[in-house]
Amino acid sequence: MFTGIVEEFGTIAALRPGRESIELVVDCREALKGIALGDSIAVDGICLTVTAFDDTTYTTLASAETLRRTSLGSKSAGDKVNLERSLTLDKKLGGHLVQGHVDCTARVESITPEGDSQMWRFRLPAGYANYLVPKGSVAVDGISLTVVDVVNDIFSAAIIPKTLEVTTFQFRKPGNLVNIETDIIGKYVYRYLHPDESALDPSATPLGSLNSQPMKG
Repeated sequence: MFTGIVEEFGTIAALRPGRESIELVVDCREALKGIALGDSIAVDGICLTVTAFDDTTYTTLASAETLRRTSLGSKSAGDKVNLERSLTLDKKLGGHLVQGHVDCTARVESITPEGDSQMWRFRLPAGYANYLVPKGSVAVDGISLTVVDVVNDIFSAAIIPKTLEVTTFQFRKPGNLVNIETDIIGKYVYRYLHPDESALDPSATPLGSLNSQPMKG
């Protein structure tokens, strides 16, 4: 479990493609504090397990399902990623409850300056907007954000200067892929109210191809 409050952004030092998987080596500082084998660290909002580490990097493995659901398959060595260690009982819950289980990817539709902040709009695959409500929570690349509004398959969120400074949003631009985890409470409520609906399958939507980016490394 995570909070969506990014602790730092690290750098992908190496990508090692395997059989329908990718091993990542991440260069970082804050995320290494107190690290142990088997710990969970969210990488751009994806809960991944530490399999090895040294003084400056740690290694983790992304499975085939992770690559299908997230933007990791489109990453390259040198790319920046948001990092957050898992929640502990003595840690402040400054964002919202984030599982690190990405639902889908979305594309950055537009970025519009609004005073010192920016209004970002994201285009979701069909159906996923059902889980979002204005003033509700959403995790974008592991960053806890408040939804401003939802219109069809596009939602918007305001990004303040501090968030730009400490996350990978400073490197993003329109057209880029981002990982989306909708609010867990919203998903349970929607499922309770719509018990006969099949589980949403991104591969069956017009934007399903967003989850099929070639692996690089």
